[in-house]
Amino acid sequence: MIVLLMGVSGAGKTTVGSALALELGWEYADADDYHPVANVEKMREGIPLTDADREPWLESLRALIMAWTTAGKNAVLACSALKQAYRNRLMAGTPGLVVYLKADRELLRERLALRHGHYMKEGMLESQIATLEEPARAVVVDARGTVKEIVREIRGRML
Repeated sequence: MIVLLMGVSGAGKTTVGSALALELGWEYADADDYHPVANVEKMREGIPLTDADREPWLESLRALIMAWTTAGKNAVLACSALKQAYRNRLMAGTPGLVVYLKADRELLRERLALRHGHYMKEGMLESQIATLEEPARAVVVDARGTVKEIVREIRGRML
């Protein structure tokens, strides 16, 4: 099973995803680590990515998911996956669950303002919110909870 933990920057995907994977004893990956250098540089400069920019990134993530599936591994992937088309592509034919960490602008702004050393800055938040297509079929979890509460809720809804 693959858990695709999605949401905009600042929702807590990395923190929650790594905690969930650790608790389950599953593989874990952060999609941010799969961006080509050119994408990271664009985001550092505050330039939103286009679908064309995201293409090689999505292909890398799909290959990762396929490798996990082929090897019979369970995994958690923390990934913005802002559009339904991205989620469909990533999870096509894969047994899994999409979990949407939903957060309001105020919480996201607070979290991004506290971030240091990450290329995704507060100024890019509006472009992510504008791009976001909230999933019609997903486990929706309020990102305001503690990591422990969110992990417990996700685990309870995986059954």
